[in-house]
Amino acid sequence: MPVSPRANPVGPTGPEDAARPVEPVGPDDSVILHTTDNGVSWITLNRPRTSNALTPDQRERVISRLFEDSADPAVRAVVLTATGRAFCAGADLRVAATRSPGPAAERAAGDVARVIRRGAQRLVSAVLDCEKPVIAAVNGTAAGLGAHLALACDLVLAAEHATFVEVFARRGLVPDGGGAYLLPRLVGPRRAKELMFFGDALTAAEAERLGLVNRVVPEGELSSVAHAWSDRLAAGPTRAFALTKQLVNASLDMDRTAAFAAEAAAQEINMTTEDAREGVASFVERRAPAYRGR
Repeated sequence: MPVSPRANPVGPTGPEDAARPVEPVGPDDSVILHTTDNGVSWITLNRPRTSNALTPDQRERVISRLFEDSADPAVRAVVLTATGRAFCAGADLRVAATRSPGPAAERAAGDVARVIRRGAQRLVSAVLDCEKPVIAAVNGTAAGLGAHLALACDLVLAAEHATFVEVFARRGLVPDGGGAYLLPRLVGPRRAKELMFFGDALTAAEAERLGLVNRVVPEGELSSVAHAWSDRLAAGPTRAFALTKQLVNASLDMDRTAAFAAEAAAQEINMTTEDAREGVASFVERRAPAYRGR
């Protein structure tokens, strides 16, 4: 039974997860919990005994849910979180190994790149392209693709005990899921290389200091703060948020001329919305605005 978002479970992380039995990984609605509360879509990873390592089926469910939330006018904000003692340990390599392109001698050129494009990159793109603000409520370790999933979100809340780990180099791998795109934009290229080369775990406090996390909160307050932030977003001007998100996400890939042109176009589009008219009217009438997300 889906967990109520008003009692969304969060908890610390620890090495004992590795000793727990592996739970089923086949198609199952319970591996992703979902509910909508007060205009907020709560997407909860739910394979706690595997530290919420993502299977391909689970990944596709998250992508599908984000696409639906993006298009649903009743959804005005999204929270991505997890059950148990970790946020997400990355891709489930045990499952991925059974579905990989096979030994190098049997692969066709482009097989690995195709898997990455269709998998990890689609997941991160679904977060970046979602037209609603997405909050990551990081309840424990976010490693590899799990870290990139959190960092792709618009706002990141982290419990005090949460950690962020770039594990790829430890396994002899190149970062995927947009890590080499996201990290330099958040912390600069030199710090990004340090994190990716060494793979040292960042505490939540260190992640906040570097700008990877918006707010670190005590474990018992993560859910309540996520509710407070998402409720504020859900009551705001949804289309203005979507356009602002697009501008900010594209800003580092544009020169000034292109950025200013995009800003002017976004303003033109936004001024056709009901919420823009309501915002101006409420200012003139000296009252609180009542945004409808339209």
